[in-house]
Amino acid sequence: MNTPSSSTRRALVLRAACVAALSGLLAFGAHAQSWPSKPVRVIVPFPPGGASDTLARTVAQKLGEQTGQTFVIENKPGAASTIGIAEAAKAPADGYT
Repeated sequence: MNTPSSSTRRALVLRAACVAALSGLLAFGAHAQSWPSKPVRVIVPFPPGGASDTLARTVAQKLGEQTGQTFVIENKPGAASTIGIAEAAKAPADGYT
């Protein structure tokens, strides 16, 4: 039987398969890029020595060991962390902040 629901279901499955195949092809371009190619900035909106700073430094150290990349921790305390958040918001969206 060819009911509207079965043909609609078949079309939906076909579309999903096409999207999955195309997304797999588009992923090859992402592997060709060499990221990171310069030091990565990590902005911590709290003063040095606190729990947030310690956690950020620990994570940055582990990431640096795994990727071979330099991670720079920048503490921007003040104004209830608004200064650090504003600094991060103004940073270019290039994946290095």
